[in-house]
Amino acid sequence: MTPTLDPRESVRQRLARLVPYYAWPFDPSVLRIELAAALGGLDEWIAPELNPETVETGTFEGFSRTTLAFTTRPGVRAVGHLLAPAKPTGAAVLCLPGHGPGADSLAGIGTCDYSNNFPLECVRRGFAAFVLEQISFGRRRDEAARKAGPSASSCRSDANAALMLGESLMGWRIWDAMRALDLLETLPGIDSSRLATLGISGGGLTSLFTAALDERVSVCGVSGYFNTWADSILGVDHCTDNVAPGLATMFDMPSLAGLVAPRKLFCESGASDPIFPLAGFEKARAVAERVYEDLGVPDNLSTEVFEGFPHAESVNTM
Repeated sequence: MTPTLDPRESVRQRLARLVPYYAWPFDPSVLRIELAAALGGLDEWIAPELNPETVETGTFEGFSRTTLAFTTRPGVRAVGHLLAPAKPTGAAVLCLPGHGPGADSLAGIGTCDYSNNFPLECVRRGFAAFVLEQISFGRRRDEAARKAGPSASSCRSDANAALMLGESLMGWRIWDAMRALDLLETLPGIDSSRLATLGISGGGLTSLFTAALDERVSVCGVSGYFNTWADSILGVDHCTDNVAPGLATMFDMPSLAGLVAPRKLFCESGASDPIFPLAGFEKARAVAERVYEDLGVPDNLSTEVFEGFPHAESVNTM
């Protein structure tokens, strides 16, 4: 390594020499255990009664919308919007927003953002959509973020607090998503064998990691996130909500395909996405293709590169 005063350059040099402990092929069951621990001990967390509560009801474009609050951890409540289709198929999609105004903007409340209203597209296709408010966004922000504006988040302060407690904001969000799956399984008309996750950007992170850890997810959709650590999270100035101790030494991000497979995985990227660059996506896609080829299910992997707004959900996702 060449000594340097630039900390980012020193990290680049380390990453270029780093050989993660897990690289495909590996035993998924072993990596799941270690990943849950690395995210802050998810394997040891307590799952209390959900105690769901209807907060409000409404309609949007002819679909019913029910806002539900529920308990995820002791002392922690989450909230999300359940969008019910006119002609349900039994399938349900856990929809996960990225940085921005949060779940409301994806459920027809307020202005649509770069997510392109993908939960509404799910509902139009007969899938129930549960739009989970990720912690630090929208209705789950601290007071300082609320005063800063509708799109401001409390990610950095929440991530710092989680790390100081020996946990991670990634872990908090993934746990919330897993508890949202618990909630969906209790709802009438939902087929627990047809649960999917779908997210954009930070929501893509939660979608991918949740599917990697929770085998109830039969289909995982990831937009504007699937990449390599070196090209994205550690190559661009990203929010602290993207980090947990030691992940880069354990595996590179595309290895998570080995935890989702052989279940269905869809990954997409904008051709000019500046924060999850195309070069990193192409490297990640190559790893995922090898995983699915090795397992004999290449058709269960779908990928797309789309033109247009650089960091957004494609209108072709569904």
